[in-house]
Amino acid sequence: MEFINLHTHSYSKENSILEVVNQYPWEFDDAIPNYSIGIHPWHIDENRLNDDLKSIDEKLKLSECLALGECGLDKRIEIPFEKQTTVFQQQIELVNNTSKPIIIHCVAAFQEVISIKKEMNVENPMIIHGFSKNKQVANSLLDNDFYLSFGKYLLRNPELSEVFDYVPNDRFFLETDTIEETIIDVYQKASNIKNIKIEELKEVIKTNFNQVFNQLNK
Repeated sequence: MEFINLHTHSYSKENSILEVVNQYPWEFDDAIPNYSIGIHPWHIDENRLNDDLKSIDEKLKLSECLALGECGLDKRIEIPFEKQTTVFQQQIELVNNTSKPIIIHCVAAFQEVISIKKEMNVENPMIIHGFSKNKQVANSLLDNDFYLSFGKYLLRNPELSEVFDYVPNDRFFLETDTIEETIIDVYQKASNIKNIKIEELKEVIKTNFNQVFNQLNK
């Protein structure tokens, strides 16, 4: 059975790995078979915003496009938070026409993301990628039906192991994002923390992926 990488910025072309490769509308590569597409809050550009949104709208209609994202909110950058919020909501409006999930970049804005989910009555699955926070933040997100994706910080931060172990098996994914380690390295770490075999972990994540992305049965 294959490994599933929820979020990566590089396409490995490995047959044993199903990768959701992050793409941006302004540098799109149609040779990538499975991808997400979105406007990261770091890369909001007013000069091309309308074109970017139009491109996202078009790609979301394609079967190769598995998700919206990464998109979201980041309080630690200079781009005005109000502008970030507007662009995030504009993208959600596009994906609301589909059942596709949303892969979210969130820095110091978890309550705002939860509020937007409630205010916009978002029914699409929402996944916080690169989760690195404590059990309290995890609880708040899980209580509001978010999924959590773990990768870099699971390998780098020993304290995150307790949080990951706490997250129910039907609510998490694994990813590499931009790290040099492979998704197999992340699976190995996750299996050690959860105290389950790699093959069992693969089944857990396959089930979650099938539930959220509705892809593996197609």
